[in-house]
Amino acid sequence: MNKRIWLSLAHMGGREQEFIQEAFDTNWIVPLGPNVDGFEKDLETFLGGEAYAAALSAGTAALHLGLILLGVQAGDEVICQSFTFSASANPITYQGAIPVFVDSERDTWNISPEYLEEAIRDRMAKGKKPKAIIPVHLYGMPAKMDEIKAIAARYEIPILEDSAEALGSIYKGIHCGTMGELAALSFNGNKIITTSGGGALISKKEEHIKKARFLATQARDAAPHYQHTHIGYNYRMSNVVAGIGRGQMLVLPQRVEQRRKNNQYYKEHLSGVEGISFQTEPSTDFYSNYWLTSIIIDPQKTNGITREDLRLALDKADIESRPLWKPMHLQPVFSTCPFYGGGTSESFFEKGLCLPSGSILSEEELSQVVSIILSLFS
Repeated sequence: MNKRIWLSLAHMGGREQEFIQEAFDTNWIVPLGPNVDGFEKDLETFLGGEAYAAALSAGTAALHLGLILLGVQAGDEVICQSFTFSASANPITYQGAIPVFVDSERDTWNISPEYLEEAIRDRMAKGKKPKAIIPVHLYGMPAKMDEIKAIAARYEIPILEDSAEALGSIYKGIHCGTMGELAALSFNGNKIITTSGGGALISKKEEHIKKARFLATQARDAAPHYQHTHIGYNYRMSNVVAGIGRGQMLVLPQRVEQRRKNNQYYKEHLSGVEGISFQTEPSTDFYSNYWLTSIIIDPQKTNGITREDLRLALDKADIESRPLWKPMHLQPVFSTCPFYGGGTSESFFEKGLCLPSGSILSEEELSQVVSIILSLFS
């Protein structure tokens, strides 16, 4: 019996145990320590040496601290890409602020510059200038950052990049996660590299990162006793899991290469199937890590075969796949929030599927996935 093929499993590189063992040997079994410092330096080096990193307990924590650093308070509005995971939007509500959701454009599947500007103008006309913009590099695909940054600059609204899925992705030669005022990374177990759970806040401004580290360590003031003049959070990464991260950073380029090879394999074998299309780099300006290879299935071109038909066929063959994100403006918890768009993300959700994409997948496993798809569509 074949083992189950999973969507995106963690993939160890072989040296993670060395860094973990060092933490045990030196008794650094606590938050912070040499591995945390080293992991932050590794991230900073990988991102080109022009940004600073704070290693945190989750990507969600990074987004939350980013909003705090941007001064978002109760009653403020924050623009957020609708087509994303809920962790992009939840931190807005932690601050008592209101998410304003914006639809996607079809080239990258990310936030539409057209609807973004429409949303800003309309909110300002209503007396509510947004305090921040959260674009998401969905499934590793860079957003159209030049256009987004131009709009943000025109209205003087800072950008908080959600790069949770995009470590290793590049736009016009610049790493995703270094194009906004601040950015969040995720190292959840299914991401391109993992610390089992964890994240990082990135900024080119060292003062942002110093403040984030302070707030993430319960905002303890410099005093011999425990003194606090700010509300703090228990958001720092542990020294043990940072050891996993240090080992993972050694193989990050290979992980990106393998995910891109998976994507290429699927395209080579499935692009000829009528009704199947891929999330694809629009031009050479875009370099995606292809964290997840995602497809759109158009039942009008597939004799009625739907996304759900394919998902169930794969599941019957013990292969995990996943529908694309349900847009935030369709989520019951956000049903009262403003939305600006034209139905693009709804269409993606109804027709889209993420295929198994882990860097640990063998060619035989990829072939099994393709075989099930081809058999259904034939």
